[in-house]
Amino acid sequence: MSLDWNDYRVFLAIARSGTLSEAARLLGLSQPTVGRRLQALEQTLGHALFQRTTDGYVLSNEGEAILCDIERMEEQATAVERKLAGGFSLDGLVRVSTTEWFGVHVLAPIFADVRIRHPNLSIELITETRSVSLTRREADISFRFKEFEEPDVIQIRAIAIEFAVYASHAYLQRNGRPGAGKEPGEATGQGQGHTLVTMDTGFGNLADVPWLLSRLPGAVVGLRANSRDVQAKLCAAGAGIAVLPHQVGVTDPRLVALDLGELPPGRIVWAGVHKDMRRSPRIRALLGATLDALAAQQLAAAPLASIP
Repeated sequence: MSLDWNDYRVFLAIARSGTLSEAARLLGLSQPTVGRRLQALEQTLGHALFQRTTDGYVLSNEGEAILCDIERMEEQATAVERKLAGGFSLDGLVRVSTTEWFGVHVLAPIFADVRIRHPNLSIELITETRSVSLTRREADISFRFKEFEEPDVIQIRAIAIEFAVYASHAYLQRNGRPGAGKEPGEATGQGQGHTLVTMDTGFGNLADVPWLLSRLPGAVVGLRANSRDVQAKLCAAGAGIAVLPHQVGVTDPRLVALDLGELPPGRIVWAGVHKDMRRSPRIRALLGATLDALAAQQLAAAPLASIP
């Protein structure tokens, strides 16, 4: 027996309206098409589903017997259509791990938007410097600045992060720009008289630390911190020159991006999820929405190559 759901939709429309013409209007079909579909359904089932009267179409005993079943089929079909259209409600907890500044400046606004669209979804954002274990379920999704080495983790390149050199307006007024003096024609050499704010010794292997020291060898390292946000606050307060992620530097109007001849080395952020969790609807939905938002940010990012 070959059954077509569209024929059942015709059955429901006729049962609810009582006429072929009104059913056709409800379905956006022609009246002859509705009549042919009803005839095909009745032939397939081997029963007359309606009695034809002068007042219209009335359900037969067989039609009455299957009406509730067809209505349940309609509810299920509608639910499937909603899910495929993205209109279904996600619920449950998703735990996400990343570094502090990436969580604060990049993921938090994205997660807030996802939560508005899916109010039954619970998102736990964990910010810390250590790499959590997806295998031990310390997190469901992790965003890292290096590739995952665990064999049971599926990883995706999430976004390329650009860095820039920043100083505050107050610092530049006091010390001048690196490579240019406070007054026209006055030179400061290769960083002489300038102070640097860098990552602490535990993160001295990050590429931006030796890069900044090589660009301004005459400068002194005055402050170190293991947090990009702390670096940004120190820099904005006039403590010195720092290399910051673009997403951090642009958030404080006190900071000015500097041109040292080239941009600091950027970094790639990788998103990882354990292979056993990749089919979870809530994890797939949150990860997909986040990657889409990150891709949009990458396209809309202002080019840093033309820093004044």
